Amino acid sequence: MDTGMHDPLIGTLLDGRYRVEQRIAAGGMSTVYKGTDTRLDRVVALKVMHPQLAGDEGFTARFIREAKAIARLTHPNVVNVFDQGADGGNTFLAMEYVPGRTLRDLLRDRGALSVRAALDVLEPVLAALGAAHRAGLVHRDVKPENVLITDGGLVKVADFGLVRVLGTADGAPTSVTTSTGGTVLGTVSYLAPEQILPDAPTDQRVDVYASGILLYEMLTGRRPHTGDNPVAVMYKHLHEDVPAPSLVAPAVAPALDAIVAFACARSAGARPYDAVELLAALQRVRRTLTPAELDAEPPASTRPTPRHPTGEATSVLRQRPEPADLRPAPERTSVLDVPADLMEQLLTEPRPYDEPTPVRRPRPPRPPRLHRLSRKPLIWAGALTALVLLVGGATYGLNQGLYGAVPAVLGKDRAEAQRDLDGQGMHAKFVEVFSESVPAGQVISTDPGIGTRTRKSDTVTVTVSKGPKRIAVPDVTGRTTDQAVSALTGVQLIKGNVTQTYNDSVAEGTVISTSPAAGQLLPENSSVSLVVSKGMVPVPDVTGMSKEDAQRALQAAGFSMQTSGVNLFGTGKVSGQSPAAGERRPQKTVVTVNFPFL
Repeated sequence: MDTGMHDPLIGTLLDGRYRVEQRIAAGGMSTVYKGTDTRLDRVVALKVMHPQLAGDEGFTARFIREAKAIARLTHPNVVNVFDQGADGGNTFLAMEYVPGRTLRDLLRDRGALSVRAALDVLEPVLAALGAAHRAGLVHRDVKPENVLITDGGLVKVADFGLVRVLGTADGAPTSVTTSTGGTVLGTVSYLAPEQILPDAPTDQRVDVYASGILLYEMLTGRRPHTGDNPVAVMYKHLHEDVPAPSLVAPAVAPALDAIVAFACARSAGARPYDAVELLAALQRVRRTLTPAELDAEPPASTRPTPRHPTGEATSVLRQRPEPADLRPAPERTSVLDVPADLMEQLLTEPRPYDEPTPVRRPRPPRPPRLHRLSRKPLIWAGALTALVLLVGGATYGLNQGLYGAVPAVLGKDRAEAQRDLDGQGMHAKFVEVFSESVPAGQVISTDPGIGTRTRKSDTVTVTVSKGPKRIAVPDVTGRTTDQAVSALTGVQLIKGNVTQTYNDSVAEGTVISTSPAAGQLLPENSSVSLVVSKGMVPVPDVTGMSKEDAQRALQAAGFSMQTSGVNLFGTGKVSGQSPAAGERRPQKTVVTVNFPFL
């Protein structure tokens, strides 16, 4: 860990509140410190923009936008942002401090992971990105350095510093551009092709592409595209497909090769619509894998050479980090200005080979004709060949007409999905389900999945959101507790607290009221509290008490008191009462207490 021994910020107090204590990491745009919120006495991570960028209004706005964007997200796999501020020339964010390590640390120390470990990391990453995508946010800098793993194994996504807010038009997300001219933002190894192209529209699928690169790297221990310089890497993103992980790690199942190819398609339209769809596809694949496929160890060639031999066994997510001075510097988020000539070279399609100039060869002399051969076999052979070609071509054309790929309709409304499927000549069957995360009227999923090649005569089942499910609280007043609980369970609500109280008009053991009240709409499995009647109040026993004590006891129970007999000088004791002790009466009933006649 970089302690920042000569860092002038160490020991200072930002905004009169945050004490800077230790440097954790330095990136291309900011430095992260461990600090203390002196007002709340809690440990925080302080992300401070580099001074040379703080004067740039564009970068400052982007930096502040991160705080506002993440403040909109509440998700267990997203690092929380607590505060944003400026102190002199320092613009900073105060964030949740996550003790542990980054995925980059894990890959550097361990190399390739087993399939199970890789999926255990990627699934929460996709859950976090999915929550961001459904909130209209794109991370744009997904990489191992921004995936944090706590000491307890919890995975969190950090650093939404390049976050982009998608605009909306009629409820549908619209794309934005990430590159202008020859300027490229992001981390080169994880850039989607459209992030490299000048003025190209981008959306949440750039995060899907980077997530596919992340999975490839966890399964193989290396990045799919490398080069001597950033431009060479970008060239490969534009012109080369990401190879199958199984070429490096043969134990990787073909289904995972397909997932990587799906996520890393060079055309954004061929990728999953967002991280939610990729997560669903990944979980479907995971359910098909055997324990042996999940736990197969990657080959030794994908593991780093250990620096320090040790006999201590540690778990996949709890490896001890190496000292900072032994670690190579991570690849940083950068603002890369690509010269115009190099950008033109990037955009030029590669020629895999130069076609050779044909060389005319002298025709060999004909052999002497020994005897005449019949030409009929040749005619029949030619006819047969033509027939085969004709049938093959017809079969190919027929197949092309019978099959098609399910179009990307996730997030679209029902009418748009119908048009897209009609355009492919496919039959659609729409079903509606409740959803807490997808707005009403938008497509949640398809069966077969997006991009799947299927017969056009088969039906594509399209699941459309009905919005969040809300249940009206039933009216259970006057029912017994058991009857009320049964009524709540029948509409998928849960019994909450049960409070008992005396009531003159509602029979003992029956419900007086509910909270929330009858008719209010609640999410499924919400709890409803019950107030149950204890019936009328039992009359307390005041015999043997003084007049003052008897009056206090009766008033406490809700009764009033009148006396009968002579209570000389107030020293007598109650000798009897009516109604008798224990009888149930409505509150405010007058209880007559008797004193002995003297």
